[in-house]
Amino acid sequence: VLPSLPTLTVLVPLLSLAGLFYSASVDDTFPQGCTSTNSLCFYSLLLPITIPVYVFFHLWTWMGIKLFRHN
Repeated sequence: VLPSLPTLTVLVPLLSLAGLFYSASVDDTFPQGCTSTNSLCFYSLLLPITIPVYVFFHLWTWMGIKLFRHN
């Protein structure tokens, strides 16, 4: 069962922040280690950026379809 959107809006950044803090405390090469796709740090930085970009382009596509259908 998928949680509601407000729950996900709060949960995703908190989990990403927890992963970032975990990476900072465990990884010896913390800032440079974030560039590797094998590290948890990379995804904890990528996830909060990816979701708003996805929502923006999803809404952009929806708006384009609406404008195309009404003209």
